[in-house]
Amino acid sequence: MKKSLMSIASAGLAVAMLAGCSTTNNGGGNEAASNNSGSNSGEKVTLNIFQFKVEIADAMNRLKADYEKENPNVTLNIETMGGGADYGAGLKAKFASGQEPDIFNNGGNADLNTWADKLEDLSGEPWQSDVIDTAKEAITRDGKNYGLPMGIEGYGLLYNKDLFQQAGIETPPKTLTELKAAVEKLKAANITPFANGYQEWWILGNHTFNVALANQEDPAAFIKGVSEGKGGLTDNKVITDWFNLFDLMIQNSNKNPLTTDYNTQVTLFASGKAAMMQQGNWTQVQIDGITPNLNVGVLPMPINDDAKSGNIYVGVPNYWVVNKNSKNKEAAKEFLNWLATSETGKKYVVNEFKFIPAMKSVEVADEKVLGPIANEIMTFSKDGKTSGWYFNQMPEGVPQEVGAEMQAYVAGKVSKEEMIKNIQQKWSNMAKK
Repeated sequence: MKKSLMSIASAGLAVAMLAGCSTTNNGGGNEAASNNSGSNSGEKVTLNIFQFKVEIADAMNRLKADYEKENPNVTLNIETMGGGADYGAGLKAKFASGQEPDIFNNGGNADLNTWADKLEDLSGEPWQSDVIDTAKEAITRDGKNYGLPMGIEGYGLLYNKDLFQQAGIETPPKTLTELKAAVEKLKAANITPFANGYQEWWILGNHTFNVALANQEDPAAFIKGVSEGKGGLTDNKVITDWFNLFDLMIQNSNKNPLTTDYNTQVTLFASGKAAMMQQGNWTQVQIDGITPNLNVGVLPMPINDDAKSGNIYVGVPNYWVVNKNSKNKEAAKEFLNWLATSETGKKYVVNEFKFIPAMKSVEVADEKVLGPIANEIMTFSKDGKTSGWYFNQMPEGVPQEVGAEMQAYVAGKVSKEEMIKNIQQKWSNMAKK
């Protein structure tokens, strides 16, 4: 059965920078772009692409070969950086050293504010009318659109259905009470409930903390209030409830979560050594590589027993953007147009990257293509059980500080009250810069 992207167009989308988990270089040396030409001009062009999604690094290598075959005068120099390495810091270092990429990633919202003076206006590109409306907002300023969305992503608690069945859990938990009961059954069956990769700041400072933000009555207004120094984090009912979930995950974790990185977390889950992990559909390729056909599903991340607490979190992880100062920006725009409109480009987005497409015209003809995680995310979205990604609306650098404070809490170095007080103080101070 075909599933159109419109099945998720109703999801409330905010964006975020989702990091990957390692650094790799694809496509040769860091050759500087030097030709002011398009890919069809006949002149030799090198496009330097700096991107952070480690999980598509191998597919990007295959894309490179296909694109260069179709465009023999273009060389794609693709560099991937993510995870433990801070992509944002790496990008700033490239610009500072004069090695500016032609194409790079931007998370929109606060990240758009940071890089707006470096971005080419893409409002007139032919693919713009095909982008779903909710995927445009975060990368649009003053009526100008600056990016092509990579796709739609969602996250929650991924769970191993076979391990749940082994523990006697017949109904997937939707509320906090039900999740606690499932955890007890898993422990009784000698199954580790959660695989936590808390060495990574972004797992905590972006995704886990987003649960506290997204459950606020008006998340965007709440974030704006904290940024303006009006408080809001301390003595907050939602955050108090959020600790119910956070503590449950900490107390029923794999050993040494603070020294467990993203790769190890996914490996623990995919190899059946834990029943759940907080992650999203971007892990499907890696899971398939470890245990093909793993019987995996998606659960909400409930902080209490209220209905809204039973949502998963859906957003645009990142956008492809063009450096407006690039001497090859016409060739860069041609590449993005190829990615968005050509049959080969669309094939890579869906079949190889396994992204839920953010384009109206792109359909998923076979449910097996994207995998079970994406299929369940689309079902949540169709049922109206999604909330947005709000962490990238925090001031630049705040999510990293939130992650560090959460790591300190996991380590037992600060109390709940101290953690929230420290986050609010750092947030307020950084918002003033």
